[in-house]
Amino acid sequence: MKLGEMVISRAGRDADRYFVIVSVVNNKYVEIADGDLRKIEDPKLKNKKHVYFTGYVNDELSIWLTEGKRVKNEDLRGIINNYINKEEVN
Repeated sequence: MKLGEMVISRAGRDADRYFVIVSVVNNKYVEIADGDLRKIEDPKLKNKKHVYFTGYVNDELSIWLTEGKRVKNEDLRGIINNYINKEEVN
């Protein structure tokens, strides 16, 4: 469970959608965003039991989030789309 990690929602109306962890609230909750349904300005608070952790962490995004740099919604969408396209090839 790291900043910038790709997750898939397993529960709720956003089930089966890809998101990125933008904040770790505590050991039970994370905030996730995808730049589309959930913007970086208004991330979704999600119980970690309700997300599947893919294990893929975008290092550049992780650094941006850790250092408090501004992350754009289009950056999130691009990272998610690249991950999805890479998964389809494999």
